Amino acid sequence: MARMRTARRDVFSILASELSSRFSVNTLEKYLSERVLRGLIPFLLVIFFIVLLIGVLAQFTQGRHATVEDARARLTLIADAITANLQNTIARHADWQNRLAQSLPAGATLTGRQILLADINGKIQAAAPITARADDRTLAQVLGADQPVTILGSRAGVVAITLTDGSDALVTVRNVPETDAQVALIQPLDKALNRWRSLTAVGTSLALTSGILLLLMGASFRWLSERAARAEAELSAARTDLDVAFDNGDLSLWDWNIARGHIRLTRSANAQLDLDVSKPVLPYREIAGAIHPDDDLLGAVKNAVRNGTESFEREFRMRRKNGKWAKMFFNGAFRRDTTTNEIHLTGVVSPRSNAKNAANSGPADDARLHDAIEAISEAFVLWDADNRLVMCNSKYKQFYNLEADALSPGTPYEEVIASAAAPIVRTKVIMSDDKSSGAHTYEAQLEDGSWLHIDERRTNDGGYVSVGTDITSLKQSQQRQKKGEEELKATITDLRQSRRELEQQKQQLVDLMEKYALEKNRAEAANQAKSEFLANISHELRTPLNAIIGFSEVMENGLFGPIGNQKYLEYARDIHESGTYLLEVINDVLDMSKIEAGRLNLNIKQIDAGEIINDSIRVVAPVAEERSIEVRRVGLKQLNMRADKRAVKQILLNLLSNAVKFTPDKGRVTVRLSKAKDHAKIAISDTGIGIPEAEIGKLGRPFEQVENQLTKSHRGSGLGLAISRSLVEMHGGKFEIKSSETEGTTVVCHLPLKPILSSPAADAA
Repeated sequence: MARMRTARRDVFSILASELSSRFSVNTLEKYLSERVLRGLIPFLLVIFFIVLLIGVLAQFTQGRHATVEDARARLTLIADAITANLQNTIARHADWQNRLAQSLPAGATLTGRQILLADINGKIQAAAPITARADDRTLAQVLGADQPVTILGSRAGVVAITLTDGSDALVTVRNVPETDAQVALIQPLDKALNRWRSLTAVGTSLALTSGILLLLMGASFRWLSERAARAEAELSAARTDLDVAFDNGDLSLWDWNIARGHIRLTRSANAQLDLDVSKPVLPYREIAGAIHPDDDLLGAVKNAVRNGTESFEREFRMRRKNGKWAKMFFNGAFRRDTTTNEIHLTGVVSPRSNAKNAANSGPADDARLHDAIEAISEAFVLWDADNRLVMCNSKYKQFYNLEADALSPGTPYEEVIASAAAPIVRTKVIMSDDKSSGAHTYEAQLEDGSWLHIDERRTNDGGYVSVGTDITSLKQSQQRQKKGEEELKATITDLRQSRRELEQQKQQLVDLMEKYALEKNRAEAANQAKSEFLANISHELRTPLNAIIGFSEVMENGLFGPIGNQKYLEYARDIHESGTYLLEVINDVLDMSKIEAGRLNLNIKQIDAGEIINDSIRVVAPVAEERSIEVRRVGLKQLNMRADKRAVKQILLNLLSNAVKFTPDKGRVTVRLSKAKDHAKIAISDTGIGIPEAEIGKLGRPFEQVENQLTKSHRGSGLGLAISRSLVEMHGGKFEIKSSETEGTTVVCHLPLKPILSSPAADAA
């Protein structure tokens, strides 16, 4: 019976120690912080996913823009290289395909790029790849009519347009210097974005994978939170049961932190002693006030610690609530906290009379203790010093698949193990092993994949206690977390590699852009030198022509006497007409050169557009009357605006001269002046021969004509429209041409009432 009482006290001491550590203040504070964290984690996961989604979308947008800009830069470089290679090499039409093939740089036709080479009429003579060539097609039929890129050439750069077949593409056009050829480079937009789509697919996959991982982590966290909440509820119920068990007796459980000097008590101590156990922790000085001055409990504890004693038993006197002294008996053991490494003394304090008469109250205490152990969620078993079963709970029976008949108290260890179906252990991880005290702690993975945390230790009477906790969910969570970390590390490595590649590509593009800028500056300098040369040579060209015109006029009028032969007189008249025509052509060429060289300054003043129209009509009226062409004016009679008077008059004279020139006899030319919101609109319409729709794109380009040398029926340099367009654009205006064959042509000039673009000279005026 004495052995039974000792074993019961030891079991009670160990159980009380474990439960007391679970309900410490630090543990409660930890659980409180965990509850706050549980509430924050779902919001943090959502915020992280939103930030990730925004980053992916921003990366997609920036990546698309960078891909398009890269395609533009490549098209520009390839176009400049082809143009430079083709310069002065196109000798005859039959050799254009070979010349184009020889001028292509490496990789020119990759990613769907097409190169078209057209003659002066815009007809495509060669293509790369050659399958892109179609007989009798023109650039206007491929790119569309009225495309600025075909008119402005390299000044337009690379533009995104919709081709005549309905597809979107990046297009740039170059005029081959010193030739009548044009080179057009076309790259379908969808093929230019192929690499971007691949990167987008990778980024989308990463975003989806991250979203799925976050969803799984959130679901796992929710599941673990629910498990933790259930575990806390079970622990709370176990604590309540334990408190009820202690309240019904004269026992109280003490957990004494020797290093900090505070003690945790069960609430049953309030019924026994004159102590305030409403506080979770009592300092020893408050308890020392209730201990008899002659009983040095603290000194005895310190001596036991210094001597390395594992168990502690002490009789002392404490003041009860009625003010009388009562003999108390402390039965406990020392343990070291694995977290803080502090020494604790955990045990049961009971009245000395109960300790002596424990046999009388043993069955009731055993029942309460058994109920408390049964309530915990761990597998618990206690063996005595002779390796006989003292008690176990249902979790232990379930774990070893034991029948109730095999677990009667006093059954030898060998018989219990013989009737048990021990689970197969796949992995065993030793956490701690203290052979001197007989304590073992390890984690075991069973054949079915579940994990157990098992604590085994010797009791003070030589018995043996084992507690097993199911930690499968914790292990699975750790494995998922480790796997997620490895996947995130792999993703970060891939992103760093991609970033390095992008930086290398960026540096290559910067080098190419520097080379392109250098070559562009050289080409612009050469073109500027050509324009300046033509502008400077105006005096050398005009002086001899003026002399030819003057002398031929003297001979035609016979100022120094009649010419003997009538044939000579006809020759003099022809010389005068040819010289006058040649002077007009040279003037047009020189004016165009001045505009291109930037040496033509606008003199902006207040003018009356209606007056300039009347003056221009008077100039072309004699020629129109000779062919019975009606020149009439409609719309506003007067419109004040700020512009260069000479430039506006030159625009009107060029357009009226063209209208009269291409209008058949007895036709009609109409000039309409109107005012829009912020600009003047001058429209000149004729009933002339018109222009084919496919050829309208050529109009307004310097040194280009719709008719070639074999089919042209009218004389002229072909620069009138180009000069007019340039002068309108210098004012910040817009130039439009509408025409159809056999129905006539309409040219519309939109001139701002106040010029948007002007030269420094104009601003000074």
